[in-house]
Amino acid sequence: MFHLPYMSKEILSLPPLMFEAMNENKHNRLLFILWIIVAFLAGFSIALRVNPNRLSRKSNAQLQKLSEVMGYIDRFYVDSVNVDSIYGLAINAMLQGLDPHSTYSTAEDNKSMMETLEGSFEGIGIQFNIMNDTLMVVSVISGGPSEKAGLMAGDRMVEVDGKSIIGIKNEQAFKLLRGRKGSKVKVGILRPGFKDKYTYEITRGVIPTYTVDVAYMMDAHTGYIKLNEFGSTTAREFNNAIRKLKSQGMTSLMVDLRSNTGGFLDAAVSVCDEFLPNNQKIVSIEGSKVRPESIYATRQGDFEEGRVVILIDDFSASASEIVAGAIQDNDRGIIVGRRSFGKGLVQRQFDLSDNSSIRLTTSRYHTPSGRCIQREYHNGTEAYYEDLYKRLLNGEMESADSIHLDSSKVYHTLKGRKVYGGGGIMPDYFVPIDRGDNMNAYYDIANSSALIQFAFHYATEHKADLQGRFADAKSYVAGMTVTDEMLHQLIAYYEKTSKKKVSNMTPTASKELKVWLKALIGRNLYGDEAFYPVINQTDKVILKAKELIANS
Repeated sequence: MFHLPYMSKEILSLPPLMFEAMNENKHNRLLFILWIIVAFLAGFSIALRVNPNRLSRKSNAQLQKLSEVMGYIDRFYVDSVNVDSIYGLAINAMLQGLDPHSTYSTAEDNKSMMETLEGSFEGIGIQFNIMNDTLMVVSVISGGPSEKAGLMAGDRMVEVDGKSIIGIKNEQAFKLLRGRKGSKVKVGILRPGFKDKYTYEITRGVIPTYTVDVAYMMDAHTGYIKLNEFGSTTAREFNNAIRKLKSQGMTSLMVDLRSNTGGFLDAAVSVCDEFLPNNQKIVSIEGSKVRPESIYATRQGDFEEGRVVILIDDFSASASEIVAGAIQDNDRGIIVGRRSFGKGLVQRQFDLSDNSSIRLTTSRYHTPSGRCIQREYHNGTEAYYEDLYKRLLNGEMESADSIHLDSSKVYHTLKGRKVYGGGGIMPDYFVPIDRGDNMNAYYDIANSSALIQFAFHYATEHKADLQGRFADAKSYVAGMTVTDEMLHQLIAYYEKTSKKKVSNMTPTASKELKVWLKALIGRNLYGDEAFYPVINQTDKVILKAKELIANS
């Protein structure tokens, strides 16, 4: 299966939730046993900091004993031990023993995550890919520091502050290029068509990030909004997108939440508020140690009438599921795609003394019909995440009949339709994943780096010609054609870089490769406004949604 290729930004993604300390621990068995002890020590330490009076005399005695053990490890263990690292692993291990979504984050992790969700970060303002050990500038953000300094799409960055960065990894590039607003960095650039290396001094600035990837009219009456996460700017961005599309004649709207793993609860509520009338329930939150709360639509939304379709898949989680559940339970629209992730737990962040933090599960949320869609997690974190792979292996992604719904958790929408709790949001209309054997050549090329690299090189080398022929994204989408010769060049590039021969290139595989090649070239030239309108033309979930809108 080919996943949508995204360009790296100077922004770190959320850290993986899967915890694999046992696999990563390089110390011997003795240190691992001691590490488990430290986990308990860390647990007691947190409890002491939150409310020291709640620890019993016996607990204090155990805490003192474990502190002694940690002291012996620090003073006498045969190898050097990074105490901070052990504490971090121990805290995370303890939290993962509670549930898969209670996690620990370092101060650096927190900064990166909040920049992602709060709508801006500080850096030089480029999108890049690492290709063949070289940092390739895919695009420069309009009005950002790099554009002002003179960087261009297609540049190869080979030095940062006088040091070679050939062979650099994504994480290293983030750390080098991001930095405090007003700080300076010198970058060495090689530019296609020129022999000399150019040096640019860039003053870092605040770079905006966006949660709405694209909003455009698919036809005369149908709008499409792609939402990549729920952040602090989502309410404003989403509202602006709806108003723009309504001004262009929109009467039906597709909201694409596929691969949207969530974000802020308030942002999800704001999105629902655009569709639901005043006082209609959006979500309720309950926990044994928190006061129950129900959240309702509170204002006149900008799209309370008109057809609504929400697109979801296996990686639509948390805030995405709140939106899908509210729309489904209130019979406000239809859900199309595949069963969502199934995260119904709510976390609260507690900041620690060194600016690190824990996100502790404090409650569960329930959709308007009363269902909790959280998946079973009591078999451990590893089994919890392996469930996604089992969905693929057991045929669930290919047939709705393979999905086992819990008949003991039946709920009803406002109009009496049956919906089920546990295990995510089941779409009203299931669209299977395509795993046709006649697509093997397509999968081989698409799942390699060759497709995105070839598209980048082609866009760079033909930029002047293409932008001369197509003034903007809309004209590119309408007029650009990927020829057989371009496809042959792509295949040759793949065979050269992978050392593998392409066989059985069927017409279906050829057609899909041309679509992706056109979309990726367009993204390099005009951004997502030239990417999604192309790729959506053959997307089976999109096509099913359009069919449902047409027949409704």
